[in-house]
Amino acid sequence: MDKTESGYFLIADITGYTQYLSASELEHAQGVLKTLMELLIRHTRPPLIISRLAGDAVISYGLQDNFIQGQTFLEMIEDTYVAFRKAINLMVLNNSCHCNACANIGNLDLKFFIHYGTFIRQRLDQHDELLGTDVIVIHRLLKNHVTEKTGYRAYALFTEAAVHQLGIEDISAIMTAYVEAYEHLGEVKTWVQDMLPVWKLNQEQALIAIPPEQIIYRQEAEFPVPVEIIWDYLSTPEYRSLLMNAIRQNILNRQSGRIAPGSAFQCFHGDRHVTVQTILDWHPFQQITTEELSPVPNTTILINYRLDPTEKGTRFVMTFSKARGPLLNRLICDLAVRVFFADVFKKGLARFQSAIALELTRGGIPIPEPTTFAPETIEQAIQESLPGA
Repeated sequence: MDKTESGYFLIADITGYTQYLSASELEHAQGVLKTLMELLIRHTRPPLIISRLAGDAVISYGLQDNFIQGQTFLEMIEDTYVAFRKAINLMVLNNSCHCNACANIGNLDLKFFIHYGTFIRQRLDQHDELLGTDVIVIHRLLKNHVTEKTGYRAYALFTEAAVHQLGIEDISAIMTAYVEAYEHLGEVKTWVQDMLPVWKLNQEQALIAIPPEQIIYRQEAEFPVPVEIIWDYLSTPEYRSLLMNAIRQNILNRQSGRIAPGSAFQCFHGDRHVTVQTILDWHPFQQITTEELSPVPNTTILINYRLDPTEKGTRFVMTFSKARGPLLNRLICDLAVRVFFADVFKKGLARFQSAIALELTRGGIPIPEPTTFAPETIEQAIQESLPGA
């Protein structure tokens, strides 16, 4: 008998798909949609598992056990949206064709539907078919009146169950509360995040780089896990404490419930020694830059944490700047980093690596086998959704 499991459902659904097809030459339209579907597949990353493809959507799920933090999951969704919008803009920019399919590319957008509940998995061909009442709920949510009521064309819709299980109540407080009613299901309470501000913020934020002449120390390591998982550990106080060789850490000044620029990591290295790392930039799955008050009075150090995907997982690079402050204090601080703190940082990275290796050994890190789809499978999914199919 198939067992009942608990977890998250995610549907990434292309907005304006039906209208786009009806007003476009199908040959060119199918090529555009295939490109966008391939992008959505690439961005459905661990711990998510793709269940199946629809003509205009990628349907995935994640098991409850060892799932990532709520903010990291939200950042994965936002990262997917930014990548989608960049792809749309690039196709519009590079378009030299004057057919309707190419002219209407800019009308496409993206919506996300997120729910939490129970389901049964049944293996059909090369994918998992999900069954259960909660599966019905998320599919019903695709038919809604969000755009009419809010004006949002691109959005992420979280059910109340998903918000509570992800622990993002503080983050959802700035979203739009919305209730949809369905026959046999009753009212479904949700929170809706407008994706347009996410896109605009991405355009405004610049990465902070430490100039080569200002680098005093650098260390790096390879991890056999995806970037998203390492990012999740980097934002978890328990594991950041290991990395910074601290007894414990607190997160201060969350911004609308999030860790973001202006937030800070408070590191306890003993009963009396406490340091504060203020976040200057926060680019999910790319880098974090913090400014730390050093033990030398009136000096600060920039620390850049960079993540780069590799064939085997993730390359993690920590870069430390020379001290900032009065000249004598800077000289003392830089000497302390070279003579003493470099070894402390090296030990911290080793502890961080060991903790992740231990989690891998005991199965505590969710890394499902990547789901791949042959080009003809994607094309078939698109074909089945065409008008008259």
